[in-house]
This record gives sequence, structure tokens and C-alpha cells, in this order.
Amino acid sequence: MIMFLLAGIAEIGGGYLIWLWLREGKPYYLGIGGAILLALYGIVATFQTFPSFGRVYAAYGGVFIILSVLWGWGVDRKTPDLYDWVGASICLIGVSVMLFSPRQ
Repeated sequence: MIMFLLAGIAEIGGGYLIWLWLREGKPYYLGIGGAILLALYGIVATFQTFPSFGRVYAAYGGVFIILSVLWGWGVDRKTPDLYDWVGASICLIGVSVMLFSPRQ
């Protein structure tokens, strides 16, 4: 789960830095830093212990949604509403089913 968190922080942080550069006119080096973080995201994700690429990325998608809600709350100061929390909870349930269901 730590790798999911690290990957999420790298992906969201990288995207956010590029957003700041392109959408809010911040200095170009934020965009470069964002690109580096996004590349690191791709590397960090390969350290997952699950054997299936597709399953790992699908499960990570749910974690990404939750992290995005938390990022918006903490960094953008946009308080999540009931529907944000319900949606994130549904995603977390889906991730749990995908990762922890018994398989042969």
C-alpha cells in the first residue's frame, strides 16, 4: 500500500506542478519538476508486488481518486462534500475487492 501512496503523491504532485505552470502562469521550472515527478510515478508503480500490471493499475486508480480528494482538500482548500466522500468510499471498496479477493 505504501507504493500506491508514493505513486499517487508523485502523480498528483507532478500533475499539480504542471497545472501551476501552464494554467496559473507560474515559473517553467515547476513544469519541469512536475514532469520529473510524473516520470517517477511510472517507476514507483513498477515496484508493486502484485503480479498483474492491469490489476495493479486498476486498483491504483481507486487509491488515486481518494488521494485526489484529499489533495484538493489539503492543497486547494476545497472541502469535499458528501458525494465526494461517498464516491471515494465506493472506490476504496472496489480496490479492496480487487486486491484482497482470494484467487487461484
